[in-house]
Amino acid sequence: MTLEQGIVLGVIVGIFGLFAWGKWRYDIVAVIGLFSLVVADVIVVKVLRREDSALIDPESALAGFGHPAVITVAAVLVISRALRNSGVVDLITRQLAPFAKNQTLHIASLCVVAAVLSAFMNNVGALALLLPVALKTASEHGRSPSLILMPLAFASILGGMITMIGTPPNIIISTFRDEYLQTLADQPEAAAYLDKIGGVPDSFGMFAFAPVGGLVALLGVVFVTVIGWRLIPKDSLKSAGKDEMFALKEYITEVRVPEECSFIGMTLGEVEKDTGEKMMIFGFIKKDGKVMTPNRNNLVRAGSRYLVKVDPVDLKAIMDQSGLRLEKELRSRIDNIEGEDVNFTEVVVTPNSQLVGRSRAFLRSRTSNSVVLMAVARQGQPIQKRLGDVEFRVGDVLLLQGVQDNIEEHAASLHLLPLAEREVRVGIFSKITIAVAIFVAAILLSMFKIMPTTLSFLGAILAYVFLGILPLRDLYREIDWPVIVLLGAMIPVSGALQSTGLTGEIATAVNNLTESMPAWSIVALLMVVTMCLSDVINNAATALIMAPIGVGIALQMGVSPDPFLMAVAVGASCAFLTPIGHQCNALILGPGGYRFGAYWRMGLPLEILIVIGSVPWILKFFPF
Repeated sequence: MTLEQGIVLGVIVGIFGLFAWGKWRYDIVAVIGLFSLVVADVIVVKVLRREDSALIDPESALAGFGHPAVITVAAVLVISRALRNSGVVDLITRQLAPFAKNQTLHIASLCVVAAVLSAFMNNVGALALLLPVALKTASEHGRSPSLILMPLAFASILGGMITMIGTPPNIIISTFRDEYLQTLADQPEAAAYLDKIGGVPDSFGMFAFAPVGGLVALLGVVFVTVIGWRLIPKDSLKSAGKDEMFALKEYITEVRVPEECSFIGMTLGEVEKDTGEKMMIFGFIKKDGKVMTPNRNNLVRAGSRYLVKVDPVDLKAIMDQSGLRLEKELRSRIDNIEGEDVNFTEVVVTPNSQLVGRSRAFLRSRTSNSVVLMAVARQGQPIQKRLGDVEFRVGDVLLLQGVQDNIEEHAASLHLLPLAEREVRVGIFSKITIAVAIFVAAILLSMFKIMPTTLSFLGAILAYVFLGILPLRDLYREIDWPVIVLLGAMIPVSGALQSTGLTGEIATAVNNLTESMPAWSIVALLMVVTMCLSDVINNAATALIMAPIGVGIALQMGVSPDPFLMAVAVGASCAFLTPIGHQCNALILGPGGYRFGAYWRMGLPLEILIVIGSVPWILKFFPF
């Protein structure tokens, strides 16, 4: 192994380690990796005097941000917003009501719609649109939302595999394949290999992934609809019913004990028993604001302040009955809200929200104190801090109080998803027709190779803007900028894998270890390894690292790279074991009331089924 190869391997291992650690967001980690390569290249060239360094060219280190894959991912997100604005999605979801009477049909109808929508728009956006619909219909029919939301999230992920634009890994695989094969065509020494695989094959089109991705989506949707939801742990199921449609029973808020409170003189244990265990007191707030764990035998005294875990509906009843009050600062902020339409709204922190990693102070500054944070609910890990010290995470459910118009405005600007019954907004029929026609035209231009996918989608965006379907204020709102930065930074890192020859070294090692194994098993192994990585790090980063390795293995074996690239595409999109593996999984964590360990119960059998079902299908449509 050369010095350059060792450096690239060290950087990639470091990137994977930082991804798994989770201290910094994935886009920051990707930039750290890119910058590390640039610094290493400067040292190798300027200090070690190795002018032939193949690490990375510092002058073109940022070229990844102009890569077609990056532009295509951003364009798909913008088009998703335009389709939502036109009313197309709402028109589809309005047809789901008749199917909600039967539980299996209820789950199946939501999952099918989610999968179809995710094939043509961002899967997180599709899930966000269907989440309120799922919660509303589950409540109306007395079903636990936990039985609905995990199948719905998994179906959104599965649907993205059907088309080239459905998920970032497919876009990455498609563009990487074109660039790699073109590079080979320019190398005389690769002529024998190209002749063996039948020359340079055509580019992957819009539906090139459909034979495999469609089967995976079909298998997955049938599984989660018929079997999967039955595997969700019973202790993860939220109670059902209209009164608790969106209410989580683990909200954290602050209360104080006034002079007239009936709890004075009782022990904390007696207070919890008196409330029917509906309120758990888990923190005592000292005068300096610090929180300590209280003794259950401590007596309640006037003026004491506590952190409690309680359902908001139960808290109101307890306050009315006992005289318990909200903490003074919280109460004063509520009293300062003016307006007749003051109410409570529950919102979920989405992956794109500016609140992620921020505290209540940031929320107050962004909303000009027009919205009050009443409580926070988080699944998996208890919150042992005061509300002002809590750092928000993806999937947290926030209970906000304020004027309804203010809450809706700030929820939209901060990318918070309201968990409230919403009226289905049906766009003007002509706008729906035009929006669909423009999108279909863009796809046809790409399918028939009249125009590259990236440019045809940019043309569609311009049409949406000119026709008023996509207001300028919404133009960049839906773009997932951390993913864009991740892709732009990781593409040069992926290129360094190839330019230093490290992919060849890894491929040789793999072939030596698997020389006695049949070729199909190597495809399956590559898929499984990719799946494992995708469960703990971003799927786009996984595809960028594993695609060159898959191609290197194919080159060593002297076979077509397509089955290996398809295995990477499928594996990178299958992140079903943890809530951190995919943004869709994180989005339902709070509303579904799931624990961290609930995902693998359904996700592991699903991933096994996908490997068993997809490998033969890959080899049928993409033979060696």
